[in-house]
This record gives sequence, structure tokens and C-alpha cells, in this order.
Amino acid sequence: MAIHPIEERYGRPKVRWIFDEENKLQKILLVEAALARAHAAVGNIPKKAAEAISEKASTKYVKVSRVKDIEAETHHDVMAVVKALSEQCGEAGKYVHLGATSNDITDTAMALQFKDYIVFLLEDLTHLKKVLLRQAEEHRKTVCIGRTHAQHSIPTTYGLKFAIYACEVQRHIDRVNECRERLLVGQMTGAVGTQASFRDKGIRIQEIIMKDLGLCPVMVSNQVIQRDRHAEFMLILALIAETLNKIATEIRNLQRTEIGEVSEGFREKQVGSSTMPHKRNPIYAERICGLSRVIKADAVASLDNIALWHERDLTNSSCERIIIPEACILTDYVLRTGIDLIDNLVFDPDAIERNLNLSGGKVMAESLMITLVEKGMGRQEAHELLRTIAMESYEKKIAYRDLLVKNREIAKWLKPRDIDTALDPKSYIGTAVEQVDNVIEKLR
Repeated sequence: MAIHPIEERYGRPKVRWIFDEENKLQKILLVEAALARAHAAVGNIPKKAAEAISEKASTKYVKVSRVKDIEAETHHDVMAVVKALSEQCGEAGKYVHLGATSNDITDTAMALQFKDYIVFLLEDLTHLKKVLLRQAEEHRKTVCIGRTHAQHSIPTTYGLKFAIYACEVQRHIDRVNECRERLLVGQMTGAVGTQASFRDKGIRIQEIIMKDLGLCPVMVSNQVIQRDRHAEFMLILALIAETLNKIATEIRNLQRTEIGEVSEGFREKQVGSSTMPHKRNPIYAERICGLSRVIKADAVASLDNIALWHERDLTNSSCERIIIPEACILTDYVLRTGIDLIDNLVFDPDAIERNLNLSGGKVMAESLMITLVEKGMGRQEAHELLRTIAMESYEKKIAYRDLLVKNREIAKWLKPRDIDTALDPKSYIGTAVEQVDNVIEKLR
């Protein structure tokens, strides 16, 4: 029976498999096998023993159930694996785990899991960037009202909104690639990092193992790979989730009945409410926002795993068993949900136009100010004049244009046709289209 939603509700099976207990065990066995081969390479153990260990280092032989049975007796997870593998290897079993400490194996195995996961993460981020760029291109000239402090400000374009998001996603791609060399590292350094158990061959053994596994060796460690590496990656996942939170929050706001400019795609048989038949709720955007909180919380917990006692304690272990699979699987899920959400957005041109003109022209006050300055009026004088007229428009419920054309001071500088030109929202988007085109060219 599933307990955690990531077991059946959230996340793709192929991503969940990376963190499945059987796959985790297989990664641990791969490290144990690589350790045996390294010992054989430097002459510490017979080559045939390493071959026997390598052959049996598979969940085909070492079963999760057997490991659990042994752990129930030993109360030590890695020692349970060592015993389960050793009993499959016959005489060669006496060489299993030679010189290693538990985290040499588990931390290196976790790096192998991260290595697999990052493939999907970069794939998701690239796909998300692609759909954002498509929306940016399609709506490069879709003029809409901009909002600051949740109030109408001046016109912008939907293309610019999506171009901003696409640039943010590109930064996440860059962060993941930059972090990868710090995250995908393994260690074989013994109980406190001195490699004393490997005598004078420790550095060579570590190099052989990591080359075998396709990882980089740590430069130095104690009993564990230092957790700043993992915390950095978890914070990147949190940043990715918060970008999706930001996009989803914007969509939720724009789908509000009073705004109605953009909405989630609504499937033919989709139900919005169990009691209100008319509802079309932004459930996917809301789900993204909700799950982003969990991913962010996991990242915060990862920071506490950095400060372990002395050469290490065990406080990070129980925490990481939860937060790392959870954050990775949920990040994959919100990315996939975000891709689908953005790819299937529905735009309402009438609502966009209605809201653009909702203020009766007051949102074009800056445009008028710039026009007055170009005609020769001082900037501060123009600002105060237009602010006073705007406040009168609010208070007396009189159209802004009507007050402008009747104002004697305005009339000294602008004709009615100049006012109408300055009041046209579509003529006041600056270089927005050019900026979007530049983003599309650079990010594609």
C-alpha cells in the first residue's frame, strides 16, 4: 500500500526508479564491485576474487529481502549488504568491502543516482525552455497591461513575460551543468578520510574506482562527502521549483474571473468542482505552487546536513533518505506539469484588450509625460500636472482623455491628435518585441 504520494501520484516511473530501494541497492553493489576490482588492480586481492565479487554484485543474486532480514539483526544497513553479498561470493566473500567505510559506498552510490537523475532534469529544463520560447514568439506582439503592486501600470507584451521566464530557465540549465562536477563525485577514503585502511595505495584505489564508475574522486574528505555539494544541488532544485511557482502564480492570477486573460487548458470531461458544475479551476498551477513548498523545505533541511559533528555524525542520513528522493521526484513532476500547463495555455484576446483599456487611458500617463517633455515641458512639471489630472479622473469618475483635452496647460503643448497618439497602448511597448526576438535568437 502506497503511503507517500510520490509512490503513485507524483513523478514518472522511470524517475522514481532511480530512487527505488532495489536500484539503490544495485548502485551500492556496483561500488562494492568496483572496490574489489581496484584492489585486484593494485595487487591487494586475487583477480579471480574480484571477478567473483563483480559477478555476484547484482540484485539478481543479492535480494532486497535478504538485506532487510540481515539488517533486522545487525541494525546496520551497509553491513547487511556486505554480508548478503559476501554469502553469495563463496571464498571471495572475505574480500568484500575491504578497507571501506559505509559512506565510501553509500555516498558514491548516491552520486551514481544523481548522475542518472540529472539526465532527466536537463531534459525537462530544455523542454520547458522550448515551450516558453514558443509562447514568447507567438505572443511577441500581444500587448497587455502590465501590473506592479497588483495595480495597472503601463503596457507590456505577453511575449516579454515568457521571454523573461525562458531566460530564467536557461540560468537553471547553466546552474545544473556548473554544479554537476561538484556533485558527481565519489570517495574511497576510509573511516575518517585518511585512507589508512588502504595503506599507501589509497589514492590509487580511489582513482581506479572513480574512473571505473564514471565519477570524479573527491580531492579530500573525512568520513563523508561534504554536504555543501548536496545542499547546492538541492537549492538549485528549489530555485527551479520557485520559477515554476512564479509562473504558476501568474497564471492563477490571470485566470481570475475578474481578469480572465489566460487560463489553463480544460479537458473535455474534466470536472472543476464536486458541487459547482460551472467551475474551471487552475488546478495544475495550484498543484505546482503547493509542491514547490515541499521542494523548498527539503532544500532548507539539506543546509542543516552540512554541519555534522567532527568527522561526521548520522544526523544527515535519516534526513537524506527522505528529502533527496522527495525533492528530485517532485521537481521532475512539477517540471513536467509546468511544461504541459504552459504548452496548453488558452489566451482570451477580448479580455486582454478590455483590461488594457480598463483605466480609461490613465495607464498612459507616463507616455503623455514623455511626450510633453519631448515638446519642451520639464519632466517634474509634466509629472505633477498629469498626476493631478489622473487623481481628478479617479475622484470624479471622468474619462482621463476628456480632462486632458480640456486642460489649458496641456493644450499649450499638445493637440488632441497628439494626446490620442500618446494614449494608444500599442504604440508604447518600447523595444519589447526586439528584446523578445533577441532572447529567442540567443536561447535557441
